Parts: sequence; C-alpha cells; structure tokens
Amino acid sequence: MKSQKHINFSRRNFLKTSVLASGGMLIGFNFLTACKADAKMPVAIENLNFNDFNAYIKISDEGYVTIFSPNPEIGQGVKTSMPMIIAEELDVEWNKVSVVQGNLDTKNFTRQVAGGSQSIRSSWTVLRQTGATAKQMLINAAALKWNVDATTCKAKKGIITNANGDKLGYGDVVKEAALLEVPENIKLKKTKEFTIIGKDATNVDIDKIITGKSLFGLDYKKDNMMIASVLRPPAFGQKLISFDDSNTKAISGVKEVIQFGDKIAVLASSTWAAMKGKKALQAKWKDKKLESTENHDKILNKILNQKKLKVRREDGNIKKAFATADKVIERTYHAPFLPHNCMEPMNFYANVTDTKVHLVGPIQTPEWTVNRVAKLLQRKVETIQCDMTRMGGGFGRRLYGDFALEAAEISSVAKKPVKVVYSREDDMTAGRYKPSVKYKIAASLKDGKITGYHLKEAAINGNMYGLIPNFFPAGCIPNYKVETSNYKSNITTGAWRAPYTNFLAFAEQSFFDELATELNKDVIELRLELLQKVKNTTDESIEYSGQRMEDAIALVKEKANWGKVTSGVYQGFAAYYSHNTHVAEIADIVLKDGFPEIKKVTVAADCGIVVNPTGAINQIQGGVLDGIGHAMYADFSFKEGKPVHKNFDTYRLIRMQETPKVEVHFVENNLSPSGLGEPGLPPAGGAVANAIYAALGKRLYKQPFINGLKKSNVLG
Repeated sequence: MKSQKHINFSRRNFLKTSVLASGGMLIGFNFLTACKADAKMPVAIENLNFNDFNAYIKISDEGYVTIFSPNPEIGQGVKTSMPMIIAEELDVEWNKVSVVQGNLDTKNFTRQVAGGSQSIRSSWTVLRQTGATAKQMLINAAALKWNVDATTCKAKKGIITNANGDKLGYGDVVKEAALLEVPENIKLKKTKEFTIIGKDATNVDIDKIITGKSLFGLDYKKDNMMIASVLRPPAFGQKLISFDDSNTKAISGVKEVIQFGDKIAVLASSTWAAMKGKKALQAKWKDKKLESTENHDKILNKILNQKKLKVRREDGNIKKAFATADKVIERTYHAPFLPHNCMEPMNFYANVTDTKVHLVGPIQTPEWTVNRVAKLLQRKVETIQCDMTRMGGGFGRRLYGDFALEAAEISSVAKKPVKVVYSREDDMTAGRYKPSVKYKIAASLKDGKITGYHLKEAAINGNMYGLIPNFFPAGCIPNYKVETSNYKSNITTGAWRAPYTNFLAFAEQSFFDELATELNKDVIELRLELLQKVKNTTDESIEYSGQRMEDAIALVKEKANWGKVTSGVYQGFAAYYSHNTHVAEIADIVLKDGFPEIKKVTVAADCGIVVNPTGAINQIQGGVLDGIGHAMYADFSFKEGKPVHKNFDTYRLIRMQETPKVEVHFVENNLSPSGLGEPGLPPAGGAVANAIYAALGKRLYKQPFINGLKKSNVLG
C-alpha cells in the first residue's frame, strides 16, 4: 500500500486587512508571495463568473471549471470521484476544478441515490460521456472560430490547438460551444491515457470538514427556523393515548407543541430548549404488541426447523446428496439487531408554504423522499425542492427519510420553517435496525468432496435480496439450495451497510473453514478448488467471477505472507463477493493473556478501475474496521418493545486501541469500476473468526464474538 502525506495550504491570505472607504487601503501578506517575488495571488475559483454548459459543467472565461456532483455524499467519496471522471474526459487540470453538490434534478441526473455501492458503477459511462461530449463541443466551437476542420484540432489541459499551432482556452469558446448541437459519436479515452483517474485526489471537502465550515445537515440554518424535538412511542408497539404539555410550555424558548399521529413535536428557538421541552412532556401510551429479543430467538429457531421455506435457488438434488453422504455437517449462526449509529444523528429541514415545499438535509434517497412528501402533503412533486447536504454517515439509515417526512408534516401544521433534530437517544431507540438473523448451513461430504450445500435463512422483517443466492458457492457445488423465511415484527428494520451479506459472509466463510478442517485441506486451497468449477460456467444467473475471486485470493495470499508468519501470529482467511466487487481478507491475531488481539488485516480487492486510490483505500479500511468492530463487540436487544441500549455508555463499539492496521491492495485490470463502500465489510468478521479458531481452536457461531470469548471460556 502506498503511503502518502498531504499538505494543504488554504487559498486564503495568512493576514489580510482592508478598510472599505473612498480611496480605501489594502494591506496584505500572503505566504506564496513571500516565497516568490513574481508569484500571483491564488485564484478564488468560487468568485469567478461561470457560464452554464450542461447540468454537470460550468466553465469560466478564465478556463476554470465547476463540476456538479449529482449523488448524495455520505463519506463514500463520490463528491470527489464522480467529478474526477468528468474532468478526465473533459481534459482539464484537476487543480482548476471546483466541485459543488448538485441538488435533486430528475430531468438532468439519473439515479441520485447513495446505496448499494452503485454510484460510480451506474454512472461510469454517463459521466465519461458527459465530459467527452463537452470537450468535443468546445473543440467544435474553436474550429468554427478558426474556420478549420474540427478533426484537425485537439484539446489537452483545457487548451485547444489546431494544426497551425493556434491556441484557444476553453474559456475563450465556452459561450459559443454551449449553443452548438450535441455531437452523437464521442470518442472516450483509453485507460492508458488517463491523467486524473487512478491518481490520488484529496477529498474536495476536506478543508471545510477540518475547519468546521457548514456542510452537514446539522449545520443548516435559516432565519425564523424552529427546532423540533420529537417524542416518539418509547416502545415498538405502543400507541399514544394522551399527553400533558403544561410543563413543556413553561420552558423558556419553547414556542409550540404539536401532535401528529402517535408522535409529539416540541418546537423551540434552540435545540437545547426543544430537547428539554420534550423531556418535560408527560404522555400516556397504550400497549399493543410488545416484543422481546428472547422471544425472537425462539421464533427464528422455529422457522429454521420448518420443513418448507421459500426456495430462492435450487440446483441438483439436495435430498439425495445428503442421503448418500459419508458425513453431514450442520451449523447455526446468529446475529443480533444493530443500530446504525451515524456520527451525525438524523435531522432534516422543511419549509412548507401554500405554494412551495423546500427540503434540505442529509438524505440517501432524495427522489423517493420527495415523492413520499408529495403524497403525504398532497402536493405536486414539481412544487417540492430538495437540496442535499453532506452526511455524517449513512450506512443505510438515511435511505428511509422518515425524519424528512416528520419535518415536512410538522412544518405543514406549524406553518413555519422547521428542522427536526434527533438526540443520540432518539437515533438509537427510534431507528431502523439491522435485522436479527439466523442461518442454518448444512453440507454433505462424500469421498473427500463437498457434494451438497443447504442454506436456510430466518430473519426479522424480510430476507436476503434476490441476487445473494447466486453468490458463491452457487455454481461450485452440484447440489445446492437456498431457502428463506421471516417473522413480521413491529420493530422497524432496514438496510445496514452491506445488507444481509454483512453477517452471511461470516457464517458462510466460517463454515467453509470448518469444512476444510474436516476434509484435511488448506482453507484457501478448498476455496480455489471450488472456484475452478464456476470459471467457465454458462449459467448467466451466477453473479460473481471465479477468475476475479481467484485473482483477489492470490494477491492477498502473497501480500499477507499466508502460512509463513512468525511464531505467535495466527491467521484467518475469508473471501466474499458483494456489490459487484470481489474481496479477499486475511486477519493476523496474537494472544495477550490468552485473549485474541487483532493486529493486522490484509485486503485484496478487485473493483475494476480505481478512480481515486486515496478514497478507495479509505473505503476498504472503514468497511473492515466497521465489520470487525460490530462482529466483535456490538450487541443490541429489546425487552417488551424497548431497546435495551440508548447511548454509548452501554452500547459497545470498537475502541481506538482495538483497531488493527488495515493494508489494502487492488487487483489491477481495465474493467469498469464496481462498488467499494460496502464490499470490504462482509469478509472481515469471517477472517477474524477463522483467525481466532487458528489461535484457540474455538469456533464462533454467534455475534458479537466478545460474548463467547470471556477469558474464563478461552483459557478453559
């Protein structure tokens, strides 16, 4: 992994004093001019006058470019990488580009969604064509000025030249170019010609992030805006009977109390007053169906033991394979509910007037949210404007937009601009949780080979999405069956970073590790043997590539020094395909007082062309640490409908001293980019669990691992 150091100097002067008056005076000192006598003042790109070119691009007369990033930014880096793709084909220098977050625009942009690690993959060709088309139109405009054939002209770094050596900058022809017909046959660059894609780029918002500038939803403010803190039913399954707000209204700063459905909103002039007012509310609730984790566990076990579930994929004859096997191995794996715990709690702004609705905030699904607000308020979609802020984490929680609908409804009733703000307790107790899941996996062994594989899934509120049954080991084992069933709960669940695969990968990869031990085979060699069977498959339903997974495995095996580490270091392996990306990971652990310490995780990923290596590495590292932290420590449960944990004083997260070094490597190829925000997470738990087995001889079947790794258990 390439190590880098970035030093960023702000464009602002280090000291600048001005007096605005007739004959005013300016005294200034600038770091750059102090170093070099003829140095020019840095250009303040944001202050230039830009000409609209298309929905994505504006170009100033000076040749500087503003590129709009259409997709929501949740920390996955698309606000940097998507404009890089446009800039590459536009052929401008990256240091002459400024990036602006685009608003929801269904006419000009497609799939303005942050979810499924699909932003770059789904927009790769469109963004390249956008930049290349603009470049060709600029060349065509220059050719018209020179009265020459456009095919004799070329552009590079924002400068157009012709065969005679004449030059024009993009800014010299931008107005004329924008009026030309859009050319149809556009030539895209070859990968070897890339000068921006594949090079490290600093996060375009980094200066604002580290200096605390307004970027996030919680930063957003408008004149006369009320802060709303919402009291929701404290237990899932409760309904509001009545409430007393007399104590609330006596609190300084509280302006209004509004009931909407089974919720109560306290509107105040400040966040503190709103939250204090909410705590002062006295409400009575009616219990309906109050659920507990203990009962869920029994329900899921009962589902797994049913004979008939929904068949998601079936190859061969699983019954025959099991009936004729030398041995059948069956294991059950369990994962709890988990909250998302974004660093920035949920929040959203809404201003509902008689003629217009203005929405602003951190949302992963702006279009879907606008459509639901329109339905809720019985408004036309065209009257609703949605502006996106940067998000302090999403992980799937901000897909649902329930907080945006709350803001819109409260504003509509109050007839005031309102921002709903969750406390951490609100965030943890009124969220959409990663569903509790159980997997039962069974395999038949015959003559030293795996002849059958049967996976059953029992989950709360829904099951694995349709593509997952076609992931590994589909196509590798002749008799293969995947079945699912779920229990419908009133506890709200939803997508959580790498939905379902976030736990299934651990269960599956732990199980294959156990099969390898039973067959007396190297754990990696067993996977490679299986992958050979799917390499030349004609089954179009198979979602992964045997060859690409093999390439990732070979790379991680080499980089992690598999099987050759020093004494006292124990290794665990896992490989998984999700979100169109193949990832292999090896975890190194040591024992300290008999307890496992994760020291290092080596990762090899095949995600096609890497647009921004810095951002890509960050995504893999974050996913691995997220996967390890939650597999090792995170636990969440319910008692009579109420979440047991409400804040970080009792809910366990990974700590700084527990985070290992994460070393990232990419398989080099020229294939189109695929997802990176999620694929690094699923294999992490399996790699750690398998390393723990290597060290302790103890198999883990339930998350979090910490519950099964008490020192008395480990040493006993």
